[in-house]
Amino acid sequence: MRIATWNINSIRLRVDNMITWLNETRPDVVCLQEIKCQDEQFPREAFEGLGYNVAVHGQKGFNGVAVLSRLPFDEVTTGLPGGDGDVQSRFIEVVVSTAEGVVRVCGLYLPNGNPVDSEKYPYKLDWMARLKAHVAGRLAFEEPLVVCGDFNVIPEPEDAAHPEAWVNDALFLPQTRAAFRELLNLGLTDALRATSDAPGLYSFWDYQAGAWPKNNGIRIDHLLLSPQASDRLAAVGIDKHVRSWEKPSDHVPVWADLAIRA
Repeated sequence: MRIATWNINSIRLRVDNMITWLNETRPDVVCLQEIKCQDEQFPREAFEGLGYNVAVHGQKGFNGVAVLSRLPFDEVTTGLPGGDGDVQSRFIEVVVSTAEGVVRVCGLYLPNGNPVDSEKYPYKLDWMARLKAHVAGRLAFEEPLVVCGDFNVIPEPEDAAHPEAWVNDALFLPQTRAAFRELLNLGLTDALRATSDAPGLYSFWDYQAGAWPKNNGIRIDHLLLSPQASDRLAAVGIDKHVRSWEKPSDHVPVWADLAIRA
């Protein structure tokens, strides 16, 4: 069973890229971020035609998350609990049934948090605290759980080509990285780092300053696995080549294969 995450950076601009990648990779579940459209504007027919079920939690012009799944949805939940008055569309959770039982997948677009001296950074840290509380509750179910998406967190210096350039950025501040470690310490496994400690593994390259041709990237798109999921981890990949396509997102897909019969 392949579960993937991709910050698509406007789904309506990148339908063709999405279809090409789906046909190439054939993932079972895909969590999308920054779809940048309302629910009714999501081009669901293009993906339903490929055999995917579609769940959307959109927002006009900003944010927005969605899930594509070859398996029917048993449950779909939108919005991260605990944020009274939070209208930003950043969280979607689905449950699917496999031949070996249910799998729960949380797709998220964690706040960027910049500029740090604005209200955006406290919002980021509060969002991370809410996520930790929610995940702690979900882990009590003791089922395969994948928490994935654009975390806007650079966990360690080796996750950036030039970590010194990020020391004052909300993505790399000590408080941000500490909050991410608290999430992992609940019992989650960073899928990629469970399989490789190699440097130069990035998921985002800015559009500016020649970041892509210089490989000046960062790793901010993650798949975190519950013990029941990590026990079945078979492979992890970053589809870096997608960044070279015409009209690319600044992120690329990241995926994990679990030894679960879909």
